[in-house]
Amino acid sequence: MHQKALLFVLLAVGLLCLGLAPACQAQDQNRDEDADVEDDLDLDLAGTEDDDELDRDEEAPPAPKAPSAPKVTYKAPEPMGEHFFAESFDRGTLDGWVLSKAKKDDADEEIAKYDGKWAVEEMKDTKLPGDKGLVLMSRAKHHAISAPLLRPFTFDSMPLVIQYEVNFQSGIDCGGAYVKLLSETPGLDLDQFVDKTAYTIMFGPDKCGEDYKLHFIFRHKNPKTGQYEEKHAKKPDADLRSYFTDKKTHLYTLVVNADNSFEVLVDQTVVNSGNLLKDMTPPVNPPAEIEDPDDHKPEDWDERPKIQDPDAVKPEDWDEDAPAQIPDEDAVKPDGWLDDEAEYIGDPDAIKPDDWDEDMDGEWEAPQVPNPACESAPGCGPWKRPMIDNPSYKGKWKPPMVDNPNYQGIWKPRKIPNPDYFEDLQPFKMTPFSALGLELWSMTSDIFFDNFFITNDRNTAERWATDGWGLKKAAEGAAEPGLAAQMLSAAEERPWLWIVYVLTVALPLVLIIVFCCTGKSSSGSAQDSLSLTSLQEELKGAGRLQPEKKKTPAAEYKKTDEPQPDVKEEEEDEEEEDKAEEAKSSPGGLALSLTWFWSCPSSGSVTVWFIFLQLQRTRVMKKRLLLRKRRERMRPRQKRKKTIFCGDLPGAGGSERTDSSEP
Repeated sequence: MHQKALLFVLLAVGLLCLGLAPACQAQDQNRDEDADVEDDLDLDLAGTEDDDELDRDEEAPPAPKAPSAPKVTYKAPEPMGEHFFAESFDRGTLDGWVLSKAKKDDADEEIAKYDGKWAVEEMKDTKLPGDKGLVLMSRAKHHAISAPLLRPFTFDSMPLVIQYEVNFQSGIDCGGAYVKLLSETPGLDLDQFVDKTAYTIMFGPDKCGEDYKLHFIFRHKNPKTGQYEEKHAKKPDADLRSYFTDKKTHLYTLVVNADNSFEVLVDQTVVNSGNLLKDMTPPVNPPAEIEDPDDHKPEDWDERPKIQDPDAVKPEDWDEDAPAQIPDEDAVKPDGWLDDEAEYIGDPDAIKPDDWDEDMDGEWEAPQVPNPACESAPGCGPWKRPMIDNPSYKGKWKPPMVDNPNYQGIWKPRKIPNPDYFEDLQPFKMTPFSALGLELWSMTSDIFFDNFFITNDRNTAERWATDGWGLKKAAEGAAEPGLAAQMLSAAEERPWLWIVYVLTVALPLVLIIVFCCTGKSSSGSAQDSLSLTSLQEELKGAGRLQPEKKKTPAAEYKKTDEPQPDVKEEEEDEEEEDKAEEAKSSPGGLALSLTWFWSCPSSGSVTVWFIFLQLQRTRVMKKRLLLRKRRERMRPRQKRKKTIFCGDLPGAGGSERTDSSEP
């Protein structure tokens, strides 16, 4: 048993060391990198004065270093295939982009200007040196910037694919990171880009408060009136919270196909999809019929499904004036009730303030305090009987409700043909656009944009995403700490997690040790064996148990206590079942459970209970085996073939008979 306990302890300690090894290696690596940086700084400050020391250092053998994590080298993506716009900002400038110089209408003069700052720089905690992007630098300001396409995009038989990357480096409180595809119009002036500038599609993330959105809006032109109306896609079913809070770079993609289907993807995973004709609000096509605005409900139209029974009569014994509560006539005033004492009295220790002016403030009165004489009494003041519910109370009588024989249903105005009805079966053919713009208001700064791309070929967009966002994802994945390091980092921010870790590790070990190191020992089995032997000796001494005699093989099954062949077969079957149960309840199952516990820490609590149940099951199986072994030792005494020689009995001959009896 002690060896099993030691085995389980060693297994748990080994798994713990394996889990913490990556964190230790990461810490060692960080210390080595810090040391390298300090050495470089010392060398730069020393200059030419320490040339001799540098020579000696070069002659010395280099110290061994821990293997560094794999690094991802950045390479600017290059557009391949048909495209209308591609911008990676790796030139480090805003060449080709136009900052708006306009003012926002219907806004205070202080915030009306689009004076928010933009910059091209790397992310704060970049994992990919050399990768630059467009950064919104200001907070609580209006921002507007745009860039023309290589050529206008026309909606024909090819799909529209637009994608770009966003990273909320400082999180996001209230603000957007969406883009607008500006419609191609004769009066389009990017210097005067404002919120009311005509656009064809608006797409991207937006948040305010706890409302997380991923917009897809397109402006549809009414073929009858020529007016434009915004059509909003349904809200995604996916949870969008993590895209705004995890401070990772996410790839947003919109695909609109010529068959009117659309897909919205985040990190190349579809989070919303539908059809322009069915899944937009309000619908693209208006209803063929509408309610007649000139139709009015007739005055005698009866919409009441139930009415009061006109034939009902109030019962004669119905008393509407009976009160709901009455004094309890059985109540008795408690002994010691102080009728002459007030419940509250003026505070005898209160003193009138010196600045109290009776002409201005009135006559001064001491504040009221509980009467100390009432503390030991059941009550003070005039005693009144308590109120109880009146058993005769019925309330105001109302006639019962019955079905209305004149009920005509809920009135609705009649339907007439919709004079504004039209049917556009190809809403995909939207207004062409010729520029891409960002017109944003944000209460949070440091929003990072990168790798804008517009094309009509999905494969081309996927190649661009692989060369740009794919590198970022690989770099972020390589820089992420291991599971143990993440657990240690979380415990530094929330120290109470150490208690969870300790309990998660200690509880399974305690259960295993308690199971393996407690219970009946071998000495207990020996005592049981001695007790059984002494019992047999006592029975022999009393003459109730005959000593065994050697018998000939011919009389083996007739005159001996050995079990019959069928009993042997039962014993063999039971032994096989016992072996199978022992195999099922072997410590291997517990070791497997413990290994699963360490590999799946998120399900630790479930695993702890699983191990506990395994231990209990094994304990029960051991008890069953012990009882079965006892029965096997006692079986020869339960049913014995007892041979009685008639010659031994007084007055009997030499014949014999066999009798079956209990010992």
